[in-house]
Amino acid sequence: MSDTISINGEIHPLTAKSIVELLSQRNIDINKGGVAVALNGEVVPRANWDQTSIKPGNKVEIVHIVRGG
Repeated sequence: MSDTISINGEIHPLTAKSIVELLSQRNIDINKGGVAVALNGEVVPRANWDQTSIKPGNKVEIVHIVRGG
C-alpha cells in the first residue's frame, strides 16, 4: 500500500514533497494570487510553501478565491 494524503477531502497518493511541488503537479500557478493552502487545518503562508513538507496522512485543503459580485 502506498502512502496517501487527503486533498480537499479526497484520498490521493503522496507524490509531492512540498506544497509548491503539490500545486505544480495539480497545474496550479503559484505566481498568481487567489490560492490559499491549509495543512492539517492550519493556513500555510505563501512564503512558506516551498519549505513546508507534506507527509503521509496529511490533510491538505487548496482553496481558489474567486471574485464575485
